[in-house]
This record gives sequence, structure tokens and C-alpha cells, in this order.
Amino acid sequence: MPEEEKKDSIVNGEEEEDEDEVNGEGNADAGGAKKKKKKKKKKKKGGGNAVPLAEKKEPSEKPPHRGLLPTAFTDAHVKYGQTNPPTIPVADVFRGFEFPKGEIQNYALESQSYRETSAECRARDRLNEDVYKKCREGAEIHRQVRNFAQSLAKPGIKLIDMCTQLENKNRELCREAGLERGIAFPTGCSLNHVAAHYTPNNGDDTVLGFDDVMKVDFGVQIDGRIIDSAWTCSFNPRYDPLLESVKEATNTGVATAGIDVRLCDIGEAIQEVMESYEVELDGTTYPVKCIRNLNGHSIDQYQIHAGKSVPIVKGGCEESLIMEEGEIYAIETFGSTGRGYVVEDMECSHYMKRFDCPHVPLRMQSSKRLLAHINKTFGTLAFCRRWLERDDGGSATVNGQEGKQEKYMGALKNLCDVGIITPYPPLCDTKGCYTAQYEHTIMMRPTCKEVVSRGDDY
Repeated sequence: MPEEEKKDSIVNGEEEEDEDEVNGEGNADAGGAKKKKKKKKKKKKGGGNAVPLAEKKEPSEKPPHRGLLPTAFTDAHVKYGQTNPPTIPVADVFRGFEFPKGEIQNYALESQSYRETSAECRARDRLNEDVYKKCREGAEIHRQVRNFAQSLAKPGIKLIDMCTQLENKNRELCREAGLERGIAFPTGCSLNHVAAHYTPNNGDDTVLGFDDVMKVDFGVQIDGRIIDSAWTCSFNPRYDPLLESVKEATNTGVATAGIDVRLCDIGEAIQEVMESYEVELDGTTYPVKCIRNLNGHSIDQYQIHAGKSVPIVKGGCEESLIMEEGEIYAIETFGSTGRGYVVEDMECSHYMKRFDCPHVPLRMQSSKRLLAHINKTFGTLAFCRRWLERDDGGSATVNGQEGKQEKYMGALKNLCDVGIITPYPPLCDTKGCYTAQYEHTIMMRPTCKEVVSRGDDY
């Protein structure tokens, strides 16, 4: 078989075989009619194995920072045949295969145990396979991008360089296509007392230091199905108890969550675990406190905060609020050595169009132009100023290389003032303290709970 034909016949890691039948003889003569039969290629059932576009290898590179599990590798994706660093879109790596499922957990409430064997629940589960597939693709992209990001997070790197490389890799691996698929929200890289919503604006030359505690929070969306997951990295082992407390609190929140579970009960369980830890810094012992005004949240299509909040302290919401079948949640917890309460501070970089945005007549032409750009490029997904200042204005698919917004700050302020766009400044605890965050996205399936963003790293 010619080399090119042979290449084309290899699909999903299996090779089709040709069988020649020529007048009942093993070889064809000059006048013989040659018939070719191709065996039908067997369809391989998905199980998380990938098409070997590159050579499959065993992961071997450990992350340069702390805060992850011993099983974490920055080249974990090579086991699927992905390159290192990853360059092949994840949809191509898994062509013909199912994307890996997340961690499957059964519902803890006794009243929900019937779901494991219910034929009716399994039927409802099958109806949602399209949503699960999109979420799992987004989750695998998130895992591969964050493995790449974990290799970058070293003392001395500029945060703006790290975020730019991470976001470009995100666009590459999901094959960015505007609102159809791409980045779900700006990359958070909040340091120390800053708990969330910080990403560097252009001109910000902040450098990651050895004694910094950095929260890395980014998202992926496939057809508006958002994967929201975060972890904390540090280099000094003295912060290990802080990171461990928040990681365990998040895992407790995930384990407690379930259909018909009260949201207030999840918050109480999270607080009990997190506040059982303490951290010693420079001879002073600090109790780890839950940041009581930060919460997890439900997620809907193109809507990162879909209406329900998951508290991380006791009594954080009404007792009547429960989780329901079919919902998707981001379970995220924040711990602090400070007061355990954040306020808005510093220069704003995050913005998002209101999901329930009313029609507001605009007088400024510059505001109309900027809003039109936001609508077609980001819709109701969050964005940042760095993206508006890119040549593609945030999406090469939508704008080509002619999307850069010039002198837009007045228009952006006007859109915020009239209530169309909401600004999200950095959220900060007391200066001098340290905060940590871990987060996972979970799906409330009819038959089970799937921690779709779970990986070998956290």
C-alpha cells in the first residue's frame, strides 16, 4: 500500500486491512480482474483514550510549584498522544473517541440512592449526552491548558506574560471560534491578599515572586457550556497548611453537594473543614478563615453566575435553597489568614455584560460601537481590557486582525454607568495577609454527580 494511502487508512489508531481476491488465485495475471475488499473498521468505544496523532508517552515532568497533588505532571497530556507543550486541538486528539469523563460520585443523601439503578434516571441521563459531551470537551481543554500553565508558573515570570501564553494556548487547543467555543472569562492570577478578579492590564509589569501565593482561575466554554476551575500555587512550604485547608474544603463541598442538598449545609461543611487548620508565619500562628462574602455559584449556558450561590460559611444563605437535578455548579472555596472578608480595590480589569441587560438608549456613538463589538465578540461572557486592545479585539474568528479598540475607556465607563456592563474590580482582604482558592465544576446528573473538571493535579 502506498504510504499516503496507508496513512489515510489509519483512523482512531486502527488500520484497515485489504483483502485481494483475484479469480480464486493468490496473484493476478495480466488479464485477471482484481477485486478489492476492505474490511469495515471496527468502531472503538470511547473510554478516554485518544487518537495517537503523536507518540503516546508516560508523563514525567513535575510542576515547579507547590499546591498540587503528588500525581500532578505538567506533561500529563502526552499519555493521550498530545504533543508537549500541547499544540493539537483537543477535538483532534480525541477524534472518534469520547472525551474523558470526570470523577463520578454517588449522591450522599439516602433519599437519592435510587438514582444509581433507576431506568427512568438513566433515560433522562441519555437525553443530556450532548451537554455532557460539551462540558467534558471543555474540561479536557482546561486540564491540558492548566498543565501547560503549571509549567510556566515560576518565580520571575511576568504575570501578563503568563496570562497571555495561557490564553493563547486556550484559544489554540479549543480552536477558538467566537461565541461558539473559546475562553469563558479572563485569567485570574491574584496574588497574596488579593483573592479574585485580578488580571494584569497592559503596562502592568507585576512579577511572580518566591514568597507569593497565586490563585490561577480561568475558564473554557464550548457552545456556552462553561468549565470554571481554579487552583493555588506557592513556592515556600510555609504556606502548605493554607493551601491544604482550602483544597480539602473544596473537596468537602464537592462531596457534600447533591440533588436536594441544602446549600446552607454545604457551606457549614466547608467552614468546619477549612477552619480546623492554622498557619504559622514568622512565629505567629494564624487561624485559616473562610472568606465569608465569596461563594460558589450555579452555571448556565453563557451565564457564569446563574442565580444560585453556594456559601462557604454556616448560615450563608436561606435554608430553603437546594440543589436540583440538571444544574451545574462551580464549587469554590477561599481561605485567608486575614479577616476573612473582601472588598473591591485596585484598578479594574474584568467586565461583563449583564445577562438580564435592559434596553438602554445610548447617546454616545463610541458607546454604541463598543457595545456592538462586545455583543458580537463576548456576548454575556466576561472579558478584560487586554482583550479589547488585541489586534483581533478578543476573537480572530469574529474580527480577523481588525478588532482592536482604540480610546475606548470613556465608552466603557458610559456602558458601566448606564448598567449595561458590570465592572468586577479585584477583591482584596487586608494587606499583608494571604489567601488561597480551589474550585471545581460539577454536574448534577440524574444518575450521579460528575466532577467534570477533576484531574490528576487537584
